[in-house]
Amino acid sequence: MTTKRTGNGNCALAPGGRHFVRSWTLRVTAKISKLRSYPLFPFYPRYALFFGLDFATSPGRVHLDEQQSGDRRVDGLETKLPVNEPEETAAEQPAETETLLESIASICTILAMGLFAMSFVFQNFEIPSGSMMDTLLIGDHVLVDRVTLAPETKWAKFMHYRDIKRGDIIVFLKPGEPDLFLVKRAIGIPGDHIHLRHGVVYLNGVAQNEPQARQVQDDSDPQDAYTPFRDDFPSIPASPDQGATESWSVDMPNYVQGDDIVVPPGRVFAMGDNRTHSLDGRYWGFVPRENIVGRPLFVYWSFETPADQIDKQTVGERVGFFGHTMLHIFDETRWKRTLHLIR
Repeated sequence: MTTKRTGNGNCALAPGGRHFVRSWTLRVTAKISKLRSYPLFPFYPRYALFFGLDFATSPGRVHLDEQQSGDRRVDGLETKLPVNEPEETAAEQPAETETLLESIASICTILAMGLFAMSFVFQNFEIPSGSMMDTLLIGDHVLVDRVTLAPETKWAKFMHYRDIKRGDIIVFLKPGEPDLFLVKRAIGIPGDHIHLRHGVVYLNGVAQNEPQARQVQDDSDPQDAYTPFRDDFPSIPASPDQGATESWSVDMPNYVQGDDIVVPPGRVFAMGDNRTHSLDGRYWGFVPRENIVGRPLFVYWSFETPADQIDKQTVGERVGFFGHTMLHIFDETRWKRTLHLIR
């Protein structure tokens, strides 16, 4: 039987010829030879061997070769079958090389895919402050998943979306400052009642055991000393004198019920793990759901960075720290934190 090509590009069987298996062998071999020239097809020998053996030893191929071998007996009669001229094999065909234009197109495709992934799927951030110690350290470089916590869309329900849970570490745009990214831990979700007593979080009336929270109260250090507004939130009204924003100073009383602050719909209450050194929801309020960018997955690199590096903004200071990093990249990298999962 022979082959004929249908309108959709597929091969269908039709009576009348003997070269179906051979023609497909040549096509498969040619395709594999083409793939060999691409760097993204590293396992060429394995696949070439697989396809070659599959077609070369198939019963149909052997049967056709026997038919083309010459003499055969049919119903006791000696017959001569015509022997076809051997077709040109893939090895004898000139090798197909990738042109400059194809190479440029391949590179552009890879760059476009990488740009898409880093813009909509993943994003990297550096931790500049100690508000999330000891979960995240200054100088940690983290990879953030932008998909899981993204607002669900009607046209992509197959994506791995989920609601924010209490305890999730989230990356978000600071309310009132849309160009500033922050990372905190979600303490309360819509409907939760929250208050603090001496730094202990009470969620819906139950004291929370938070092993990740860092509670340091040292009266010798003014920043670590007991502060009613911070440690007994929200018992003291928010005000700029307490470090709160003006907008939160006005809005906070609307969300206080008794001793608790109640998280409204579409909002999240977030705090840093380093409670005495974190400017968080106690000072600027709730995080709108649409401000949440994603969640950090793991630390891909961590470098010992001074706490005041965040305040060094001049070009000279940044270039100087870059040079310091290059000189000490091996001895000041926190190797034990490489690929450290964030929880």
